[in-house]
Amino acid sequence: MAAKADPILVVGGGLGGAAAALALGRKGFSVRVLEQAPEFGVIGYGIQLGPNVFPMFDRLGVRDAVLAKSIVPNAILMIDSVDAGEIARIPTGDSFLKRFGNPYIVIHRVDLHRILLDACASVPDIELMPLTSAAAYEDLGDRVRLRTEDDRTLDGSAVIGADGLRSTIRTQMLDEGEPRMIGYVAHRTIVPMAEVRADVHREAVVLWSGPGFHIVHYPLRDGTLFNIVAVFRTSTYAEKGDAAGYRAELNRTYRDSHPAMRSLLAMMDLDRRWAISDRDPMRHWSRGRVTLLGDAAHPTLQSLAQGACMAIEDALCLAEFMEQAGGDFESAFRRYESARYLRTARVQYESRYLWDNTYHLDGIEREVMREMWAGRGEQDMFDCLAWLYDGFALPEKRAAV
Repeated sequence: MAAKADPILVVGGGLGGAAAALALGRKGFSVRVLEQAPEFGVIGYGIQLGPNVFPMFDRLGVRDAVLAKSIVPNAILMIDSVDAGEIARIPTGDSFLKRFGNPYIVIHRVDLHRILLDACASVPDIELMPLTSAAAYEDLGDRVRLRTEDDRTLDGSAVIGADGLRSTIRTQMLDEGEPRMIGYVAHRTIVPMAEVRADVHREAVVLWSGPGFHIVHYPLRDGTLFNIVAVFRTSTYAEKGDAAGYRAELNRTYRDSHPAMRSLLAMMDLDRRWAISDRDPMRHWSRGRVTLLGDAAHPTLQSLAQGACMAIEDALCLAEFMEQAGGDFESAFRRYESARYLRTARVQYESRYLWDNTYHLDGIEREVMREMWAGRGEQDMFDCLAWLYDGFALPEKRAAV
């Protein structure tokens, strides 16, 4: 009997890592998922998912489970921070579903992660390894050896770095320094819907657009929770402060914004904030038997709400090429990069454009933007999003020779 191949080592147990493990495990690969935390988990806030991710959920066998935990909002709205005027509207009801074939949803990130982990647990060849932090890898030609922070060594047939923006695997592979900081920070919170007193839409995804700041909010978990994200530009983005200092900064930044926005800010938990950053797109994020996935490969700003979708598309694409490779993972990784780099780069560049040229404008430039958006109807909105929401075609299986 032939010896069983070394497992695929997936570094990072978040959404992208779990999706990759599940896609590979269901193709018969042995997979080990390494997670540095004591338990597998994710940041407990909301997430938006476009229709392009649903064909991936179909391949993973989790569509119904995801929909059961999701909300389909009635629209995506962009609203002016001063007068609460509607700048743009994308209906997400029947006409959206007819055009794109799949829904736009919001879901608690913890719920989505749990669905993927439960599916992984049902596959015998997937091993979840908490408290296992990757320190460095060594490509030995016929396999890869991974050293952990506690000096264990793990041999694998390949390594997939799904360990996020500050990926340990990417740092060793490329040694390129810190991500690109853009001078913005985000505060996130979830509150019971019953406690929301602000006069705001509660069944839509809403972005309040302002000069150097915005707020996003939407419902979660059958409408019982309300997810709020406040984002703004600040010279203190690299500094760690306390809740009182953050509160004072928020009050200064949003002092001229609409009263509904200030009501939302009053509800926010300010114990923590996140500095926002990305990296420049690139063509190659693999080397030998090692590759990257999701934010480790192509981190993006949140403008298009596509970070998780891109990671999950990556996972399914990568698994297809690895299945076809017959063990030649270096070739599989080159094909994976070639299939993915333009689409993910467009998400990165268009996200930057929206961030700088739509969401955060001021003065006459802002007035011009509003006039431009005012002339766009439903079909125009759908046409603008078709490149993204029409989805990604997974590689076709090669015919047997």
